Amino acid sequence: MSEQADAVRIAAGRASLDGDLTLPPGARGVVLFAHGSGSSRHSSRNRYVAQELRRSALGTLLMDLLTSEEEAVDARTGHLRFDIDLLAERLGAATDWLRDDPRTSRLAVGYFGASTGGGAALLAAADRPAGVGAVVSRGGRPDLAGAALPRVQAPTLLIVGGRDETVIEMNREALAGLRCERRLEIVPGATHLFEERGALEEVARLAAGWFARHLAGGGLPG
Repeated sequence: MSEQADAVRIAAGRASLDGDLTLPPGARGVVLFAHGSGSSRHSSRNRYVAQELRRSALGTLLMDLLTSEEEAVDARTGHLRFDIDLLAERLGAATDWLRDDPRTSRLAVGYFGASTGGGAALLAAADRPAGVGAVVSRGGRPDLAGAALPRVQAPTLLIVGGRDETVIEMNREALAGLRCERRLEIVPGATHLFEERGALEEVARLAAGWFARHLAGGGLPG
């Protein structure tokens, strides 16, 4: 039987953001996706990873971090996708929404960030130390979280392609700034978008293992 995604709308300040919430039977946690530069909740790569996470009994929330009007502006200027404070604030609003919604209120929350979304996920996790159980970054820019890195308490997995040399160095520097449980996994032969045969499958495998380990133990504090 195919999974049914529920269309949801999340208030974040003055913005109203669209999302797709999918909960497999017996979900052990829920993973909120923070997409990267110029992307949206329709990202084929994130949707593939989300599908694989649900096979591990993890719910998923894919959402747009920008409104349609903001996306139109960002397509011309490219500046909003690097507004890490704004993106992290909206991830925080979505986290609060998950805690308030009866379908997810007792599920532990994880973040999966891609590209600039990796930095936003870490900043949002630093701001909610009791509310985020784990973070995974795919080809991310965790360095963009800057001074917030030492405040992150959620176990963090950084995944980078072996041929994405510039981003590898950025992730190594960010790894040194983290004080939580953390690990850097380099996928051999993969470039930034993990388009090579088997690369995205390896990302999904690593992410599912990390979230299953750190989210399966329970929900959010009361």
